[in-house]
This record gives sequence, structure tokens and C-alpha cells, in this order.
Amino acid sequence: MTARIGLGLAALGRPGYINLGHDQDLSAGRAVDDLRARTHELLDAAWEAGVRYFDAARSYGLAERFLGEWLRRTGRRDQVTVGSKWGYTYVADWRADADVHEVKDHSLATFERQWPETLEALGGPPDFYLVHSLTSDSPALADKALLDRLGELAAEGVRVGLSTSGPRQAETLRAALASNGPFTAVQSTWNVLEPSVGPALAEAHDAGWFVVLKEAVANGRLTGRAGRTPFTVFAGQHNATPDAIALGAALANPWTDIVLSGATTKAQLESNLRPVTVGPTAEFVQQRDEYWTERSALPWI
Repeated sequence: MTARIGLGLAALGRPGYINLGHDQDLSAGRAVDDLRARTHELLDAAWEAGVRYFDAARSYGLAERFLGEWLRRTGRRDQVTVGSKWGYTYVADWRADADVHEVKDHSLATFERQWPETLEALGGPPDFYLVHSLTSDSPALADKALLDRLGELAAEGVRVGLSTSGPRQAETLRAALASNGPFTAVQSTWNVLEPSVGPALAEAHDAGWFVVLKEAVANGRLTGRAGRTPFTVFAGQHNATPDAIALGAALANPWTDIVLSGATTKAQLESNLRPVTVGPTAEFVQQRDEYWTERSALPWI
């Protein structure tokens, strides 16, 4: 099952993120060299545990660079699958307390700027390159010039796709499925609190798309850091950690190819890599607007 778990670098490549307790995880230091060492440590641990899928993005601070350095040092590029994303620019200037951390722009001009940056940072092309957090207000699906350029990238062997976020993930994904564009991969937020995109992901899988799930522990809300909640009580009743049950539920979907761990510490990674399947979790589902309102209120720390 470990082979179906990937390591996402959203919380490792920059000093601030929205995961609960992120500031505690990085208490040993947030300088560039500190996070480089931490990222490489987590990549080493993930590799030793059998993880072979690694996920980054242009907006994850220096995540692509850290990953590229690790790949060059270890010589393992041909043995792993690398996904990355474009469309957001990191603007926090390495500050956890910045007013704005990333800026969204899904234009052709942004793609043409960020694709060479990705190539340089990783040391070559990723296997997957996704439009980052495509939503209904993005012009990307109607931008013929952009879609043609992404089609060229797909013809060169890079699987082109999109990631989704927000309460209308399913509508966005179905629009992409109907677009006849170059997309063959998707990364979406799915967890036991917010599984609404599931049927659309099943449709994508049936259409031959590669399906990656992110935020399976809901930025820490499905871990012990959430305190005493109905879900953490449920996990205790099953003698399992909340994150293990959350990851197990995500992996149990028959249309899931990869579930990302967003671990920031080796202990978190080790726990994530011991998923547990305990049965139905429908009792924990939130209204999707409620879920996304709560997520948007999480502080960058």
C-alpha cells in the first residue's frame, strides 16, 4: 500500500503553511538551509519506506529546487514519479507572516515563465505538470492558445492535468473532462470531511485519467492536533491514529491512484505510512461550503 502513497512538499518547501501545528514542526529553524535539510531527510525516509511519488509546485517556495537537488544527489530520477504544478507564484519572500503568500495567474504568459523555472529547479521535466488549483473562475479551459501549448507539452511526453480546490471541485473537473483538452491527470482535495468530488474523480478514472488525492488529513483537522473531535474519538475506539484512518479511507477508493502525505516530520510520515481501513466514515462528512469556509480561515503559521 505504501506504493500508493506519495509525499507532497507543500509544507516543506516554504516557512509558512496552513497545517495545524506547522510552526511547532519547524521550531528547529525555518531558514532555507533548515528546510532543505528537513526536506531531504523526509525524502530519504519516504524512499526507504517505499514511496516513489513526489509532488511539488512552483508556489511551494523552494520545493522544486529541494526535490531536484535530492534527485541529483541520489541519482534516483528514473526510479520515481515526479508531479509539479504551475499557475501560482510564491511571493512571501520567505516570511511565514507575509500578508500574501502566493498569487494565482493561469495565463499562457505565466506558463511560459514557470515551465523553464520548473525544468531548471528539477533538473528536467516532471512526469506530471498540472494547472494549479483550477477553479470555475479561471480562464484556462477557454484559452485556446494555452490549451494548444499544453497539448504540445503532452506530445513531448509530459502528462498534463489540473489540480482542483474549493467547493466546486466536481464542476471544475467535469468541465475539464468535457473540454477535449490535453488533460489526463487530476489532483483533488478528498477526505472524510469533504468527499464531494468523489463521483467526478471516478468519472475521470474511468476516462483513463491519473487520480491523486491531496489533503487527506484536512490540513491537520483529521489528526490528533485537532484535539477531541468526533473523528479522533472514533479513531481511538478503533485503536488507530486519526491520520491512519483518514489515509486508509482515501486509499480505499477504487479510483484512487495516489494519496499524498503532507508530512513535515519523520514521525508524521511514519504514521501516515501505516494506513488503516475501518469501514464507513460517512457520519463525518461536512457540508462542503462549511468545510471550505473553515479551511480558508486556517492561519499561515
